[in-house]
Amino acid sequence: MSDRIRNERFRSKVMSAADAAALVENGWNIGFSGFTGAGYPKAFPGALAERITAAHEKGEEFRVGVWTGASTAPELDGALAATGGVAYRQPYQSDPAMRTAINKGDSYYTDIHLSHVGNQVTQGFLGKLNLAVIEATAITTYGEIVPSSSVGMNRTYVDQADKVIIEVNSWQSEDLYGMHDIYYPIGALPPSRVPLPITAPGDRIGGKTMLVDPEKVVAVIATDAADRNTPFKPLDDDSRAIAGYFLDFLADEVKHGRLPENLLPLQSGVGNIANAVLAGLLEGPFENLTSYTEVIQDGMVDLLDSGKLLVASATAFSLSPEAAHKMNENAADYTKKIILRPQDVSNHPEPIRRMGVIACNGMIEADIYGNVNSTHIMGSRMQNGIGGSGDFTRNGFFSAFVTPSTAKGGAISAITPMVSHVDHTEHDVDLIITEQGLADLRGLAPRQRAQAIIENCAHPDYKEPLREYVKLAATKANGQHTPHDLSSALSWHVRFLETGSMK
Repeated sequence: MSDRIRNERFRSKVMSAADAAALVENGWNIGFSGFTGAGYPKAFPGALAERITAAHEKGEEFRVGVWTGASTAPELDGALAATGGVAYRQPYQSDPAMRTAINKGDSYYTDIHLSHVGNQVTQGFLGKLNLAVIEATAITTYGEIVPSSSVGMNRTYVDQADKVIIEVNSWQSEDLYGMHDIYYPIGALPPSRVPLPITAPGDRIGGKTMLVDPEKVVAVIATDAADRNTPFKPLDDDSRAIAGYFLDFLADEVKHGRLPENLLPLQSGVGNIANAVLAGLLEGPFENLTSYTEVIQDGMVDLLDSGKLLVASATAFSLSPEAAHKMNENAADYTKKIILRPQDVSNHPEPIRRMGVIACNGMIEADIYGNVNSTHIMGSRMQNGIGGSGDFTRNGFFSAFVTPSTAKGGAISAITPMVSHVDHTEHDVDLIITEQGLADLRGLAPRQRAQAIIENCAHPDYKEPLREYVKLAATKANGQHTPHDLSSALSWHVRFLETGSMK
């Protein structure tokens, strides 16, 4: 690894993952790199899990706080959750074992807007950060860190942690050097904060590497392991239909002069439907596109390859194994088209609002007035988290939420009288799209929104019950602004919990 660890001072700190894990103490908060299964440490979490398990077998208390950029992989979240040793987790996760620990109450979890994490860490709201564990592609001769396939919270965690461990992963392409744009803000906190100098997605405002105080680095670990990349599911009819409605909407906005012919910068949430929208853009009429988003998915790489997308700005990759291999093989070419930034820059409200980003995110359910639940199943069970959807929804030029109209084989309607949990209020939601159609909610009063959502987005099996609810609510509420019958507003969810179906 001498060609990757080019600084002698850092080479002298190379040790095994087990030796590095032995440095951790009970009660520590640890900031890990990693965002959507990219750029997370591969060896240290497993070694730490073994140490926690050994301590528990001796009857010793050993629990840690786990902070990341977003979701990671089973080697990190899953391994640590399985030990019962995660006392606290933030800001976003998607691992089944971690989700179970959170919902059982074994691990406390704070679901935070991703653009807010840096402020909360820097201001000390979350407590002391004892250790940062960061994956790197290389360490330069001058002791700077070359990030790998995600940036996320790395800069902030390295700056704020008492101690730092660096995993140098030779699987990650060295040609990623130059893709990153690591901005160190002048005056990170009020009242000294200054405007973020980004006016276009391709603007570079920082350096290619992260800085680290050598005195804080207690270990360097050499690894050679791939990111845990999940293949995207083949496009189904529902995904294609949703993508088609959204693309038709964009074309109509261009026709009416509300969007330029090359649209505005695009943001795309993670998932198969979002990837279907990107696939639709590949086949569509739009040229010279740009993206200012969180993650680079397969569909976005295809758009870059086609020349239809000129530049993509994000904080991480979220690629299938095939696309990740392609990225590694051709990283030098992609550095001209892709910029990976810290997540408090990629998700910053200021450039999102300034550039007029078009936001498109997934949801669990929406109600008839346009409130959206992105995080909780039946009001109580955490699924993954809000991630960055709120950053783009509140601040974008307009915001779209997409989902199939039903789940569990039709037993659950994604359109309900009242959502069981609210992440995005009706004030921030402009479009709701299912395979049934698109509801444009801009400028509509609550009763008008209800009609648009029911008639355009609800599954046929649920349209009439929704219409009946509206009539009942209008009667019970005596014609008030947003009619609800509180005695039955959540009855659909109650029925599902009791019978296994909302019908």
